[in-house]
Amino acid sequence: MKYYSTNHNAPEAGLEEAVVKGLASDRGLYMPERIKALPKEFFDNIDRMSFHEIACRVAEAFFGEDIPKEDLDRIVCDTLSFDCPVKEVDPDIYSLELFHGPTLAFKDVGARFMARLLQYFIRSRKDKREVNVLVATSGDTGSAVANGFLGVDGIHVYVLYPKGKVSPIQECQFTTLGRNITAVEIDGVFDDCQRLVKSAFMDQELCDHMVLTSANSINVARFLPQAFYYFNAYARMKALGKAEELVISVPSGNFGNITAGLFAHRMGLPVKRFIAANNANDIFFNYLLTGIYSPKASVQTIANAMDVGDPSNFARILDLYGNSHERISSLISGTTYTDDQIRETMRECYERTGYVLDPHGACGYRALREGLREGETGVFLETAHPAKFKDTVEAAIGAEIAIPDRLAAFMKGEKQSIGMTADFADFKAYLMQQ
Repeated sequence: MKYYSTNHNAPEAGLEEAVVKGLASDRGLYMPERIKALPKEFFDNIDRMSFHEIACRVAEAFFGEDIPKEDLDRIVCDTLSFDCPVKEVDPDIYSLELFHGPTLAFKDVGARFMARLLQYFIRSRKDKREVNVLVATSGDTGSAVANGFLGVDGIHVYVLYPKGKVSPIQECQFTTLGRNITAVEIDGVFDDCQRLVKSAFMDQELCDHMVLTSANSINVARFLPQAFYYFNAYARMKALGKAEELVISVPSGNFGNITAGLFAHRMGLPVKRFIAANNANDIFFNYLLTGIYSPKASVQTIANAMDVGDPSNFARILDLYGNSHERISSLISGTTYTDDQIRETMRECYERTGYVLDPHGACGYRALREGLREGETGVFLETAHPAKFKDTVEAAIGAEIAIPDRLAAFMKGEKQSIGMTADFADFKAYLMQQ
């Protein structure tokens, strides 16, 4: 399979090159040259298949031309050492719980898959130089990537995060690890971190000095595996007899998650429509209304993982639908919620149902509560365990949340981070010394 750039001004790349480089030479995002539709028999039998069986079939459609089936199945099964169950919240609204992995966030799926795929390629490479993974995070990406790559030979990870703008528990998950993980605390916002990562890839002197790749959702090996759990959600809903008019609501920040869902839809997944649920960072919401994409500085919210003012994966969505606002808006609707509305949603849901939402899942849930039509069934993505936002959630629902043992273990470590300005010259100078 070949991969082309969304900017269409770079040479095509094979899978290994696309994964290792992360970003095309023209600053575009890699896209597979074709998206394979899965056969009817797959969907006829999907409700009787396990998560592993489903994920292996989907992975084969994406990566089967480049990786032997036995190796690919091993990577998938090692990635999915946990379940992503569907749970009823309201009679017609279900939560796809994506927080049962090692760092209790949805990004465990993509990060673990990418770590294992990159290690697979490194072992077969003639170039044995260390691969340096750069990742910008607004919260959960950093912890998922850091833990996914922790201790992997031949790889060093640099996690860039905005100072004072991730929750204390999230910060503990990637600043206390040490070993091959370096946390870089940027005096700025997430968009500054993302800019530094992209600028590093485009700096020839830096790229000559060290092998660089990204583990953000700009990397095809990070976002494509997230399609696995969309198929699993459909399978579980079909088993319940509630998959006919399925609507999926996705809390959206950098748009890698919903893009994976759109790829699944292109492969034949029978989803009626998608909702992109935003916090106060309403860039995509405004695009759906106007057809005009106007990125702007992100604003800080209690749903911090979605605090993105210029979503990278918007380029992939445009490319997927031929830059057609009409096609995009016919399949995807948008919502935007203030912090007060998010708090209100968490409180109302807990008091009425007993289900505890995290701030991001609350956006997805509220979008369904307000936008589900007659005859439809909704699934929203609960993207992180609410304990990761303990203070925020407890204040909203008026009840205490127990911290899972896995999360508590991170909080016992000592913070190790390097302070940095948002100036690329400073970041480059630091990397050139490594």
